[in-house]
Amino acid sequence: MLLKIKNIKVLNNIFAKLVSNTLILTITVLSGSTSEISPKAHNPIIWADVPDPSVITVDSCYYMSSTTMHMCPGVPIMKSKDLVNWEIVNYVYDTLSNSDEMNLENGKNAYGKGSWASCLRYHNGFFYLVTFSYTTNKTYIFKTDDIENGVWERSIINQVCHDPSLLFDDDGKVYLVYGIDNIKVLELTEDVTAIKHGGLNRTIIESASKIAGTEFYVAAEGSHIHKIRGKYYIFLISWPKGGMRTQLVFRSERITGPYEGKIALKYEGIAQGGLVESIDGKWYALLFQDHGSVGRIPCLVPVTWENGWPVFGIKGKVPTELDIPVKNDSIPKIVSSDDFEWTEKMPLVWQWNHNPDNRYWSTKQRPGYLRLINGRVDRDFTETRNTLTQRTFGPRCSGEIKMDTRNMKDGDIAGLGLLQEIYGFVAVRRDGEIKNIVMVNSSAGRPEIVESVLLEQDTVFLRVSCDLENRSDSAYFYYSLDGVKWIEIGNILKMEYRLSHFMGYKFALFNYATKSTGGYVDFDFFHIDDSLTKLSEVEEQGYYIPDRFNLYPNYPNPFNTNTVICYQLPEKSGLNIKVTDILGQEVCTLFEGIREPGIYEITLDSRNLTSGVYFFQLRTNNNFVITRKFLVLK
Repeated sequence: MLLKIKNIKVLNNIFAKLVSNTLILTITVLSGSTSEISPKAHNPIIWADVPDPSVITVDSCYYMSSTTMHMCPGVPIMKSKDLVNWEIVNYVYDTLSNSDEMNLENGKNAYGKGSWASCLRYHNGFFYLVTFSYTTNKTYIFKTDDIENGVWERSIINQVCHDPSLLFDDDGKVYLVYGIDNIKVLELTEDVTAIKHGGLNRTIIESASKIAGTEFYVAAEGSHIHKIRGKYYIFLISWPKGGMRTQLVFRSERITGPYEGKIALKYEGIAQGGLVESIDGKWYALLFQDHGSVGRIPCLVPVTWENGWPVFGIKGKVPTELDIPVKNDSIPKIVSSDDFEWTEKMPLVWQWNHNPDNRYWSTKQRPGYLRLINGRVDRDFTETRNTLTQRTFGPRCSGEIKMDTRNMKDGDIAGLGLLQEIYGFVAVRRDGEIKNIVMVNSSAGRPEIVESVLLEQDTVFLRVSCDLENRSDSAYFYYSLDGVKWIEIGNILKMEYRLSHFMGYKFALFNYATKSTGGYVDFDFFHIDDSLTKLSEVEEQGYYIPDRFNLYPNYPNPFNTNTVICYQLPEKSGLNIKVTDILGQEVCTLFEGIREPGIYEITLDSRNLTSGVYFFQLRTNNNFVITRKFLVLK
């Protein structure tokens, strides 16, 4: 039985003071220097969920498209001046389809589907984007002459072209390359609106993944085609069993082949994407890496050329520091705080979870507030319509809201959540005339109210903090009655990236009814920062001190391999934590000794436990005792 114990509370004010002192020292050193030291960009260029990047260079700007699945509006267009710092400037569509799946109606949803990998191209004054959907089983071609402010015209191909990539050839022909393992080419009409009758339509690479292995989690996909110096290059990703996500490259003198291929990059799972030539003539690949609960994060990889082959990275590795004299934004511009002072165009950092119902939200009914109105009854958080989201971001981040609850109805639940299959939220729940602040955790496969605190006022502040550093993937939940002193509520959400949603965790502002329609809440603001906790009056003295003893429910529960137990101490205490079986017989001691005030967690490995019911018991030297039940299933 393996035990791992650590204090998981960072003394944030001490850290802040250390950072502050470091900054002062740095400024002092630089002010005495005679030469200017330029900052350097670093990977990941964006520590947030930006998968399937497709990048182009137009004049002095770079534009990128990415995947946001079931979110609306869909397919964000981002802009950069340096390939490092990006901001959202447009979306390709407002609504993918008006279906039950996209509307979260009749028990259906589009989680993990919606629109997938896109390809962005520029040709003869027009921007083109191709994407596809397993929700609608169609492929879409969009076109605009104004990528930042224009409306995109849509054409539809009535088949799924998996991971399509668009090529405008030198002879005026237009091709779409796509497929899984057997990579195909499909010729389009010159106006890029349909399949060309009698045009090229054939497989050009068979079993593309075989150059990377024999068995695969993911066969070759993620096509990106480029024509460079007269040669056709097709980039793919493959994931061999027992290996990692691997970047492949194929080349040929002709679009139809034959193609020769090789492994382009096999390093820490960084793969999938194409090439971009920088304004100063350098080459890069913009790829992404699976990075736990935050999602799939983009990395910029230097590319050189050798004997007509692109060489990725430096000696086969992706550098942490890039030879680009810019500094990454500490908070990426694809997220932002919002005081809801707008009444017309919603800021582009926001996306709705599935299609919104525009009848039931407003920033006009009460200027300066976002109003979410319950237009129907729902069963839980993931079925709720009109949930407004923004990305979480690393290495740590927090989101905070101020909410007016006076117009909630019996059974309404509203607040701030983290959206994925395994979700958590801190919210206000109204039961009759009583309102409670609740923390809900769905780690057990169903939503469970972990803690409930009576709310005796109309306005409340709620906060969620995410620790994503070193893939800690832990979320903490807080409430405040004045926006100054914060109190932790519930337990830690262990965030998991689940393919059912196929998306990194999102901050989510929500309101749903469980009994009747018509109730509403008003959000005064949503604020973000890149810290874990906001300093309370107590924390400003130098420590975070819980206000009570507690042994939180373990997670997951039931479990078959390991579980995490979290406990907190308001004062220095001698304590004993043990495990007993259903008969009260001691199985093991997890900890015995003295602890300073704080919050701690223990990881329990079940390899020496048989299936059955057990209990954790925490006992302190002042006779505080609390017991929690858990279940081992093998």
